[in-house]
Amino acid sequence: MTRPVNQSYGKRILRSAFSGWGAKLGFSWVVILAFIAAFAPFLANSMPLLASQNGELIYPILKYIHAGDVIAMSAFIIALLLWGLPIALNKKVWIFLSLVLVAGIAGKILTSPPKLVVYEQFREQASDYDWQILPPIPYSPTDYLRDYGDTSLEAPLLATQQAEAKRTHIMGTDENGADVASRMIHASRIAMAIGFIATGIAMFIGIIIGGQMGYFSGKVDMLGMRLVEIFEAIPVLFLLLAFVAFFGRNIYIMMVIIGVTGWSGYARYIRAEFLKLRKQDYVQAAVASGLSLRSILFKHMLPNGIAPLLVAASFGVASAILAEATLSFLGLGPVDAPSWGQMLNQAVKSSTFNWWMAVFPGGAIFLTVFAYNLMGEALRDAIDPTMSKRAGVA
Repeated sequence: MTRPVNQSYGKRILRSAFSGWGAKLGFSWVVILAFIAAFAPFLANSMPLLASQNGELIYPILKYIHAGDVIAMSAFIIALLLWGLPIALNKKVWIFLSLVLVAGIAGKILTSPPKLVVYEQFREQASDYDWQILPPIPYSPTDYLRDYGDTSLEAPLLATQQAEAKRTHIMGTDENGADVASRMIHASRIAMAIGFIATGIAMFIGIIIGGQMGYFSGKVDMLGMRLVEIFEAIPVLFLLLAFVAFFGRNIYIMMVIIGVTGWSGYARYIRAEFLKLRKQDYVQAAVASGLSLRSILFKHMLPNGIAPLLVAASFGVASAILAEATLSFLGLGPVDAPSWGQMLNQAVKSSTFNWWMAVFPGGAIFLTVFAYNLMGEALRDAIDPTMSKRAGVA
């Protein structure tokens, strides 16, 4: 296989790793999950997407969109548009973050959803519409269907067997009567957010500290390694439990804690790569040319040393998702949003085993973690010349 001369080592590794079926399957699942998380309000909601009232078209769902929805949808669309552009990775990251920040500010200014939604009254008002188009799952994750009377557990598709089939839940309902499929869709947001944001924080800190350790070595390396050892000794799960006990169940605190305590592994990887690259001719030429330290570290060295970091990042995202699922399973997860771990907790709390409350969220956790592990394994094999079967990686 011929190597494109204008591609960095990291790009060649990515191209080689994602040529296998395992990484492609894992990446496909992550993209599907990201799409579901980004457009969750339009996939599962009790509000119509489009309706006609007295001959006038209205969009009821837009009244209930908040800034978080705008950020999620904007992030997915921006990432999709930037994916194929021939721009350096660091520039893509800065463009992405800048545009998402602008979208978040715009969403905060332009959206004003009601703080309380009474779904029973909303369904009564729906009779005023000439016609309406509902989302594929016509239930919100916090719609407990109290106006239907019975809000207990219901097995998947059970309503189709009843005489009064007013509603059908393809994944059943939970103990409060909420639709499981809707909660599964909206819970994907927490999984994606905590995975990417926590890992992003950890990578940022790890690259800064590890890059300086590897480039300067000597005393800087020695002090950095002692700092790494201190953070590696911190029991993350117990720290999360302690913070939850004192500050409440806040998903943002969980993201920050996982990110701040998880950077040591990334620092080790980037340190090892920079120790190897610092003596390369192109780095010495950059130093002799008088380039700034930031330019040498992040423009010249990082693109050629980031491949091992991507391996750690894929496993790091999976670990962050598992950490949040564990807390939610223990009943210490976020209270204001559905979570896969929280749904598993409901499955074991019930006096009888309700398989749909265990199979669907448990399967989602398994598939998501497995997908990231597939990508991580593919990247690791592509980096290791003894495991790679492609001459272009050796």
